[in-house]
Amino acid sequence: MEHGAFSVREVVDQAVRTEKLGYDFYMSMAERFKDSRELKDLFETLAKKELVHKQSFEKLMEGLADEGVEGWDEVSAYMRAFVESEFFLGSDKALVKMKEIGGIQDAVEFAIAFEKETLLYFLGLKKAVKEKDIVDEIIEEEQSHITWLSRFRDGLSR
Repeated sequence: MEHGAFSVREVVDQAVRTEKLGYDFYMSMAERFKDSRELKDLFETLAKKELVHKQSFEKLMEGLADEGVEGWDEVSAYMRAFVESEFFLGSDKALVKMKEIGGIQDAVEFAIAFEKETLLYFLGLKKAVKEKDIVDEIIEEEQSHITWLSRFRDGLSR
């Protein structure tokens, strides 16, 4: 493995963790907007999609060969810290900004931005690994979230 490159196993492991955090995020949004059936349904649907993607990534993980990565524990801990703090919980990130959402249009726009940030995370990781095709599968999964949300948003405009 090249110096500085992450194994594809790590990328997929982080995809699993990211989808779990996304599920938790969307379920908290569904709870927050439980008085609005449309918003509650939207966020519960997104949460279910996160679980489906998580399961897809777990299956992908099963097919990967174990690679002897030097310093794996340190690298994995760093990536986990990045996903949990900087990516989701930093001062400008999703779980903090959730409090600013006022209505359905804001919620949908915010969810699209959230998914785009997830996509950017995986696009960045793609540059760090040799196994581009597997990371492309992850990216396609994230793009499907954005496509679904965009269709939902377009339906609101009609």
